[in-house]
Amino acid sequence: MSRVKLAPSILSADFTRLGEQIREAEAGGADWVHVDVMDGHFVPNLTIGPLVCAAARRASQRVIDVHLMIEHPERYLEAFAQAGADHLTVHVEACPHLHRTVQQIRELGVKPGVTLNPATPVESLSEILPYVDLVLVMSVNPGFGGQSYIPTSTAKIAKVRRMLDALGRADVELEVDGGVTPANAHAVVAAGATALVAGNAVYNAHAPVAENLRRLREAAEGAGAS
Repeated sequence: MSRVKLAPSILSADFTRLGEQIREAEAGGADWVHVDVMDGHFVPNLTIGPLVCAAARRASQRVIDVHLMIEHPERYLEAFAQAGADHLTVHVEACPHLHRTVQQIRELGVKPGVTLNPATPVESLSEILPYVDLVLVMSVNPGFGGQSYIPTSTAKIAKVRRMLDALGRADVELEVDGGVTPANAHAVVAAGATALVAGNAVYNAHAPVAENLRRLREAAEGAGAS
């Protein structure tokens, strides 16, 4: 199998030393830097904006993977593109004109992605899959870090993988975000995920960032070898 991409979420990092924490993850083998943007409306939390995205861009040469958990994301696409985002992922539930929003992202020179909340059926992706570079399956209800993985997410990941395969879109990244740990990474990758977001599993007081990433990668890539 191809190398699984690891995307540490800086939502769980120590913001007093954000650049250092990003560089620790990069040195530890992170492939992407995941930036969780929440507006306090679409989800019940308020986090970061384009300025922090730009700071992450300055701190890292890795892909800046921005997840917009916000209402009216089309209003902010240009600001995040200018801040250095490589991916911009929007929620199906937040975009009444989803194709137009995806088109706007691509016109900004950024790779477009779409994401689903846990209770949103995968069938809502059917019309947009031909136009995106990334699908993000939320395996917790978005809004807060540190939640437990919803077990039914594994079957949902597999459904999305089958939809992508049916379209011949092996080039589309299938990313999973929420409660991903070494204990479940095997099952998540076996279901078809190609990229894993992890926050507390990477940034915690129990072990260095590089050690946590090593454990996660060993678990994830062990799935492909089984």
